[in-house]
Amino acid sequence: MKLLRTIRLDPSDMFVFEKAAEPGEWAVSGTFVFWDTDAAALEGKARSAFRGGFLGVESLGWSTLVQIVEASEADRACVVDLLAEKLIAHFGAPDMDAARAAATEEVAFAESLCSQPKDMLVGVHRSFEDGAVRETFRTLRPREGAAPNRVFAFLEVEGEDADEIQSADRVDLVAMAGRERK
Repeated sequence: MKLLRTIRLDPSDMFVFEKAAEPGEWAVSGTFVFWDTDAAALEGKARSAFRGGFLGVESLGWSTLVQIVEASEADRACVVDLLAEKLIAHFGAPDMDAARAAATEEVAFAESLCSQPKDMLVGVHRSFEDGAVRETFRTLRPREGAAPNRVFAFLEVEGEDADEIQSADRVDLVAMAGRERK
């Protein structure tokens, strides 16, 4: 079986999110964190977490990317138990049975995102449309045949809406530097 673990390729998560997940934590989508929040009113770091974060189960911190990893049944059971405890302690779950049921569902959803080979990276983009949260997941893999660049490694994006990633989420480094491409 495969599950998700947080990964930190650079320190940006520490600046983007109020609380960054530690690298290597078990992760879930974490959309439930926003169930009683007006997504349109979110600002700053909370908005960043809503729009593009996976929830680290241990720290309840956020990670921009997660990695698909091999996991055992014991690992899965530990993730469910830990998340159930967090649901009671931090999210008002009424009892352990309800918390465990919700945690099991959340971990099963995370597991469903692991259909790609292990070590593949996964990103999420959330939006609030027509009164509902819409999540789009994309996988990232090294571009075949291309050697890594010195400063940046470029990745190809795969997923149902890879071409529809909002332009506000893109960074134009050339424009930021005030130079034209040559």
